[in-house]
Amino acid sequence: MPKRTIWLFDLDNTLHNASPHIFPHINRSMTAYLERHLALSRDEANTLRMSYWHRYGATLLGLMRHHGTDPDHFLVETHRFDRLHEMMVFERALRGMLRKLPGRRFVFSNAPRHYALSVLDIMGIHGLFEDVIGIEDLDYHPKPGIRGYRKLLSSRRLNPARCIMLEDSAVNLRTAKRLGMRTVLVGRDLRTPAYVDLKLASILDLRRQLGRLVR
Repeated sequence: MPKRTIWLFDLDNTLHNASPHIFPHINRSMTAYLERHLALSRDEANTLRMSYWHRYGATLLGLMRHHGTDPDHFLVETHRFDRLHEMMVFERALRGMLRKLPGRRFVFSNAPRHYALSVLDIMGIHGLFEDVIGIEDLDYHPKPGIRGYRKLLSSRRLNPARCIMLEDSAVNLRTAKRLGMRTVLVGRDLRTPAYVDLKLASILDLRRQLGRLVR
């Protein structure tokens, strides 16, 4: 049996556009959570949320380390959507592109699993992935920290040399490259760091660039 390519897709701003509606909602929810549970003003809560996000790669990690926050409670409370389908922005052609992609497909996200599954269901592409890895599956170690990557590789028995990781965040690809993966940066950022193997303006461009990635 020939060796198969393993595709590791980030979720937000890679498979869909979370910036217009979803990210602002999550940010407001996280700020409100810090207000309630840490007895902070809105400005204080927002500053602390951003501080932990920049320092640890995820606000949750800072809350767990410094405040003993229950991660599951935080994730449920901050990723609650009444009308998620109305907030989604994505390419309808994505399903057809993914179906034709040779190899094994995974979603590898810092988001909670329940949210990732809801997003994939709305896009109609959940069934195209072998597994969906949320931050709970990484023992709450977010990208770009290397522990989450190692947890993914060991738990799913994946060979990093067969992996191609697709991300909108360049810093997350730096860790992937350190582990021996090939890297694809998705988005219109003008910078293309040396550890990025391929730059795509849109995830839909992947099909046309397969020859540059698949050995």
